[in-house]
Amino acid sequence: MERPKILIVEDDADISNMLKLFFEHDYEVESAMQGRQALEKTRRWMPNLIILDIMLPDINGYEVCRELRLHPRTSYIPIIFLTQKDDLSDKIQGLELGADDYITKPFNFPELKLRVKNAIAHAERETYTDPHSGLPSGRMIEDHLRKMIDSEDWALMDIEIQHLHGLQDAYGFIQGNEVQRLMGMTVTDVLNELGALDDFAGHAGGANFVILTHVDKAADIEKQLRERFVKKAHTFYSFIDRDQGFLTLSDGTRVPLVNLAVGVVSPRTHDFSDIREIIEMAAEERRKHAA
Repeated sequence: MERPKILIVEDDADISNMLKLFFEHDYEVESAMQGRQALEKTRRWMPNLIILDIMLPDINGYEVCRELRLHPRTSYIPIIFLTQKDDLSDKIQGLELGADDYITKPFNFPELKLRVKNAIAHAERETYTDPHSGLPSGRMIEDHLRKMIDSEDWALMDIEIQHLHGLQDAYGFIQGNEVQRLMGMTVTDVLNELGALDDFAGHAGGANFVILTHVDKAADIEKQLRERFVKKAHTFYSFIDRDQGFLTLSDGTRVPLVNLAVGVVSPRTHDFSDIREIIEMAAEERRKHAA
């Protein structure tokens, strides 16, 4: 199973390196020494948790936290403030901005590690994120669907990785999990390049994903997502399976290689009365494009 990702935002190089060495055995770790760099890395890399210093050389940690909480794709990421500011008012300010925890320097490494572990586990338990793709799931998707209906220029993309079960049957569940992880990374990369800050991507479970974006961007996002995902996903197959364009299961059944089926709906193409209709119509559009 892939390791959770931690972003360390700390301008003291010694502390940053110390934290990286401490965590990198159990986690994938990246670091940033400035607030704006942290925002850019978060949107590109999508960590499972952020350890955030308050005193940074450009914008402070409070501003970084506020910015992350404003945008759908980063609003759910757990944040632990790590700082020398130990006044109660500072702690309250951080928690009011949506931080999940607050630890003052000097700190105890085993305690910090436990708090990091608990924060990530809590996010997964509350279905904030899917452990395979790293994307928001469950209640987070429902919340954004409810907010979306109040705007006018949105598009909902209902996406399914087709024939994923065939790949899992032939190569094992770990390969299937890796394909889901690839999908999460590809969605993040495409939205970073073509989407807007208020776009949202979620993993509804298994082979199903959703993207909420601006209607004028949906076609380009779909095209890039399909091309990049299929090209990389096919490398999970053997050369023989790739060359013939299908795999053969133990019972002789032929299964096509994974592909994407995408259904797109928006107020420009459909009339909706509630969220249930939006979801049903998007699923119907996706089924029309299934291979």
